[in-house]
Amino acid sequence: MIQSKTALLLIDVQASFPARDYWVESLAQAWRPKQRTVLNAAQANSIPVIRILHEEPGSQGAFDPENGLIRPLDGFNDEVAVTYHKRVHNAFTDTSLEGWLRERGIERLAISGIRTEQCCETTARVASDLGFSVDFISDATLTFPMTRQGVTWSADDIKARTELVLEGRFARIISTHDMINEWQNTRE
Repeated sequence: MIQSKTALLLIDVQASFPARDYWVESLAQAWRPKQRTVLNAAQANSIPVIRILHEEPGSQGAFDPENGLIRPLDGFNDEVAVTYHKRVHNAFTDTSLEGWLRERGIERLAISGIRTEQCCETTARVASDLGFSVDFISDATLTFPMTRQGVTWSADDIKARTELVLEGRFARIISTHDMINEWQNTRE
């Protein structure tokens, strides 16, 4: 892997989420150090970081830009190479992200952020379909329990399902620890 051809996507790590009723602070506390470690490692290894923010104008909810929450989550307001605002679940469809990546010769994307099964997974699928190699840093993604037809799926259940459907098809599932080791070994 050539680092100069890699970028880190920081997907929806934004202040909108703690305002949602499904936010679970204990899950966020377990995730924050992993996300911070990945972000620090990308910066230390000259890997461009791309911030993706989700917005829903006119929704009057946490993702409506009028509410002032379309900004980095506290503790993650680092300087980044570029920021894109999206209104769909993946980071490509309504942004110029693909062109930005291609202009810089980026071929591999490391994906992290919020929500594992939603915007992170959807972005991984689209990135793969566009021909990018994808590293899905699962422990640097965050999600929350969901209930359907009276059955609650834990955050761990949802992550396991996402890993299952992405692995070998759309992405390589990798831990924060292993991703950082690869980045450091490539640099040396």
